[in-house]
Amino acid sequence: MGVISLHSGNPRNSEEFRSATGICYRLDGRLMVRQTHWEGKSVSGMRRREFVTLLGGAAAGWTLAARAQQPERMRRIGVLMSAADDPEGQARLAGFLQALQRLGWTVGQNVHLDLRWGAGDAANIRKYAAELVALTPEVLLAPGSSTVGPLLQATSTMPIVFVHLLDPVGSGFVASLARPGGNATGFSQFEFVMSAKWVELLKEIAPHVSRAAVLRDPMLTSGTGQFGALQGAATSIGIELTPVGVRDPGEMERAIAALARSPNGSLVVTANPLAVVHRELIVGLAARHKLPAIYFERFFVAAGGLIAYGPDLIDQYRRAAGYIDRILKGEKPADLPVQAPTKYELAINLKTAKALGLTIPNTLLATADEVIE
Repeated sequence: MGVISLHSGNPRNSEEFRSATGICYRLDGRLMVRQTHWEGKSVSGMRRREFVTLLGGAAAGWTLAARAQQPERMRRIGVLMSAADDPEGQARLAGFLQALQRLGWTVGQNVHLDLRWGAGDAANIRKYAAELVALTPEVLLAPGSSTVGPLLQATSTMPIVFVHLLDPVGSGFVASLARPGGNATGFSQFEFVMSAKWVELLKEIAPHVSRAAVLRDPMLTSGTGQFGALQGAATSIGIELTPVGVRDPGEMERAIAALARSPNGSLVVTANPLAVVHRELIVGLAARHKLPAIYFERFFVAAGGLIAYGPDLIDQYRRAAGYIDRILKGEKPADLPVQAPTKYELAINLKTAKALGLTIPNTLLATADEVIE
């Protein structure tokens, strides 16, 4: 076999490597050979074509060796969480990071995470949105319209993947569900018509209910849409609705106390970030005034709420990791369709039902995904 042999030791500013043909070194970007022997013959005794072919193989070996030594490029993801930094928010983030890792992205190894918690404060969210965009991540993750809106105001080019966002078309965030067309895409929370399910379930679990305070954020277009869908369903089953804002805890306390002064009252907590921020207060008010209440997420039930029905949001964070993986590999948000939820959860707290004097129908228990006893 032919061997290229070099003087022992490398010149300064050189890099030595082994290829299939032997040892060579590269000096200031050029492949250098001082003495060569090919099966006992000097280079001068070889045909030029043989030697050029040999050097070509050596150069290819040097290129592969150099690439193998290069560290993997660190990618950058920005995350703006709308809710508080609490166990539920951490669970959602953990689901996202676990899914990323399964796709080959590990924080600290090949991806850097810029994370901000808005805690439901609009001013903080706007500040953090501008801050994250200034850090120039390659893609942003944003839950809900309260974070997507400020991010889209801060950038019209940086890719954004959203999760549990209500009405992305009506909010003006995408051109259509099938072809978003801009720099944002992701996963919608549900269609407004699903809101009707809340009053239907409430009536099933508490047949005596005839009035309900609907806790919503009137500053969100989704709040108006959910209330409209609720009204249509409530009228058909004999429940009178009263909208209550969630931005002012004092307003909530006064409205719920007033509702409780008359019989057959209840609560419907619609999907919005501030309800998550104030969930302990809301669940506590429902318990204090002995009001049946239905919520849009299961963690309210884990905190003592009566019943919840809504999409599995941690699953949406996992699915968002898939879109971020595709964007980091070169795909565009404009070409990735907005996807609807694939998993819904029904959770019931039997301890709370007992405290309210309610008997849960067996048909409802049989369909529940989680029953807390």
